Amino acid sequence: MTDTSNPADRLKDMRVRSLEGGGAARVEAQHAKGKLTARERIDLLVDPGSFVEIDRYVVHRCRDFGMDAEQNQILGDGVITGSAKIGGRSVYLFSQDFTVFGGSLSETHAKKICKVMDLAMKMGVPVVGLNDSGGARIQEGVVSLGGYADIFLRNTLASGVVPQISAIMGPCAGGAVYSPSITDFVMMVEGTSFMHITGPDVVKTVTHEDVTSEELGGARIHSQKSGVAHFTAPDDASCLAKVRELLSYLPLNNAEDPPFVATEDDPNRADPELDTIVPESSDQPYDIRKVIERVVDDARFLEVHEAYARNMVVGFARLGGRVVGIIANQPAYLAGVLDIHASLKGARFIRFCDCFNIPLLTFEDVPGFMPGKDQEHGGIIIHGAKLLYAYCEATVPKLTVITRKAYGGAYDVMSSKHIRGDVNLAWPSAEIAVMGAEGAAKIVFRKEIGQAADPRAEEARLVAQYKARFNNPYLAAAHGYVDDVILPRETRARLIQALELVGRKRDRNPPKKHGNIPL
Repeated sequence: MTDTSNPADRLKDMRVRSLEGGGAARVEAQHAKGKLTARERIDLLVDPGSFVEIDRYVVHRCRDFGMDAEQNQILGDGVITGSAKIGGRSVYLFSQDFTVFGGSLSETHAKKICKVMDLAMKMGVPVVGLNDSGGARIQEGVVSLGGYADIFLRNTLASGVVPQISAIMGPCAGGAVYSPSITDFVMMVEGTSFMHITGPDVVKTVTHEDVTSEELGGARIHSQKSGVAHFTAPDDASCLAKVRELLSYLPLNNAEDPPFVATEDDPNRADPELDTIVPESSDQPYDIRKVIERVVDDARFLEVHEAYARNMVVGFARLGGRVVGIIANQPAYLAGVLDIHASLKGARFIRFCDCFNIPLLTFEDVPGFMPGKDQEHGGIIIHGAKLLYAYCEATVPKLTVITRKAYGGAYDVMSSKHIRGDVNLAWPSAEIAVMGAEGAAKIVFRKEIGQAADPRAEEARLVAQYKARFNNPYLAAAHGYVDDVILPRETRARLIQALELVGRKRDRNPPKKHGNIPL
């Protein structure tokens, strides 16, 4: 037995106690669910030996409902906080410990989280939250609810100042979901994490629906349907690896540029296969991700929101060692059309990149906005305007490559010259027009087609005539709306050259408190 009358022995005893969490039985139960403990997660996430704990001896202040009993005075109070290095760069983090009161948030638990968030803002480094909590600690009543509000305020003030990443690694329900939802990126673990405002019991009482937590707010639901989750992973370890990978593309704060990583991938590398990647027929699909991977450094592309709004692709890559945020229409899904979800997905990603000095690279192949009653009633006008607003507002370098279709208002929206695009290139296969040739010819030449002896033959002739006149990149280039028409194989070299030229530019917006994006 340790002699706690000796200061050194007492310190040793206190540190051992702080490492025990909720005890061996609860740790075993955590492992039985396929989940790691709070400290095991930190060990996997950070560089070895770099974690420095803060407030390890904090205990709660509640004296009601038997909470003042010695066995309920658990050091750390259900959350581990501190600083560390990830990839050699500093971060602050917190990791909720489900083995201690179910990771529930108390007054002191919240204060610990607020402290590391305040320090992250002061030092200008990212915040990573590992969430695994049963919600507010009921025994503390409104005090615990106030703790959530204190965290929400800091999430909001830190937004756009330092990157904030939330990994949902267990339950996250009720008011607790609003903190991750304000952060920049949300990751979820398949099968063991969930997020919802109201639980299955309440849903059944109010709506008479029988649902599980997984059906209500599991990783699949939030990554595919709601868009709340940007990434999912099969287990804790791969989720934490994804956090490390994501951070490797991000600056520490909004006053710095993202980290440069030298590459052996030749900046002048030409790829002849790009010359044939776009099908001859404009109604045939192709995978825009294959274009992205052939252009960027080492074919490495970290896709964000991969399963949500698949008609748009967004994510991070590097060109000549410099980080870029990529936004691309996906012809392989819904022909790359812009709809409500794609507009929201793109707008959110663009605004994040603009906050943190990440240049935008747009690959454009868009037939327009999705038509239909559901889209109109769902607010495609206002949601599409969010994407337009995000592009217009962005002051970072903006590069655009039109690979094929650029029709109608969607041409304007997708980082055109008219909304401060810096370098706009087109492939010879580009079709920049108000609409497709078939639809346009039927409108423009309705009379001629109707009076022709062979309307079908006349329509085909006039469609071909319209294509030759309008559905090509050269008219736009003649007006200066496209800087150059290039061979697809030249894309990588031209983009790297352009990025080196405009990489440090910043447009300026008029002085104002903030704009009023159409939310």
